[in-house]
Amino acid sequence: MPRQPRIAIDGLTQHVIQRGNNRHACFLQEQDYRCYLQHLLEAAIQHQCGIHAYVLMTNHVHLLITPSAA
Repeated sequence: MPRQPRIAIDGLTQHVIQRGNNRHACFLQEQDYRCYLQHLLEAAIQHQCGIHAYVLMTNHVHLLITPSAA
């Protein structure tokens, strides 16, 4: 069952978790981490989100993000 949509409130900081499919590894090489961070930066700029913290684990990612608009 998919999770319910997030409540989007301007300026509300959110803890976002991304997991690999069936908890499989998302990152296999160091280059994979760099590529993810580059895409994350581009998305944060495009969608005007502040990224306060991130943790990149082998099979999942934790992000602390604040969107400027819902």
